[in-house]
Amino acid sequence: MSWIVSLPCTRAEAEALSGEIPELDGLAQPPVVVTREIDEDADLWQLDAYMDDRPTPRLLKMLRDLIPSAAAKEPLVAELPEEDWLTLSQQGLEPVRAGRFFVHTSSHADRVPSGLTSFLIDASQAFGTGGHDTTAGCLAMLDRLARQGVSPRNIADIGTGTGLLAFAAMSLWPRARTIASDIDPASIFVTRDNAAINHVPLGRGGGRLALAVAPGTDHPAIRHRAPYDLVIANILAGPLITLAPDIAAATASGGHAILAGLIARQMDPVLAAYRAQGFRLVARGGSAEWPCLLLVKRRRYGWRRKERAFHRASPSDASFGSW
Repeated sequence: MSWIVSLPCTRAEAEALSGEIPELDGLAQPPVVVTREIDEDADLWQLDAYMDDRPTPRLLKMLRDLIPSAAAKEPLVAELPEEDWLTLSQQGLEPVRAGRFFVHTSSHADRVPSGLTSFLIDASQAFGTGGHDTTAGCLAMLDRLARQGVSPRNIADIGTGTGLLAFAAMSLWPRARTIASDIDPASIFVTRDNAAINHVPLGRGGGRLALAVAPGTDHPAIRHRAPYDLVIANILAGPLITLAPDIAAATASGGHAILAGLIARQMDPVLAAYRAQGFRLVARGGSAEWPCLLLVKRRRYGWRRKERAFHRASPSDASFGSW
């Protein structure tokens, strides 16, 4: 048998829980947390946490602490019948259409429109389905770059989560060299599995995705492949600011960076950090509350070493299992 814990929440609280949840990540078996809209006019959302075992009082308190607006409410705890509770948890996750991309879970596999590039991303331990505004904003920004004729040959997705943004970039620029990294090893395992599901080849060289576990850009393979024509970082404002010098060092002169994971009031300090490293803002996308920023590195801030030949291989190139 499996269990579900439900609590009402606001939209702001739901969006705050769409990424990593550090409070739960330290658990031996963290629950799968899904939020969904119940009543748009009333700003009523709901958190559903799915788990294999009956929730302990400690876990119930941790879930309540995530939602200040529900501090005075008792969580609804229910035992589920012997069904695929992961599929049940995904039924409230609506597909996302952003630019030419369509992202869906297994429960919506029969609703894929023709003419769009689709990805199947099921709920997992990592940032899940592309339903969050930040992921949709990044997908739309990638689509915008391609429509403008930008054609990066060397791409890095820093903090990849499920691999979705790297997959999308590879679909737009199939000959590019692409690497995806995350500080969480579980995310890299999830990305590997999602790559198999979505027929994305892993490995080195053009048209294949290399994977690495790394905090930010701190990995030999990431450094070796630099500089990048395109860096994608859909993380959080704090890490974005901290990583500004490293992302600048890894970005080619005239290269682009797509930054997301910040909320509107954090945009100015994030931009200030990157402007100090020689970037300028080209476009803002995403939603009003969750902006997605497209930056370009000014050409006078060139890479500090000679650029190597594009297709040169090296043993330090990452592939899955290289961390």
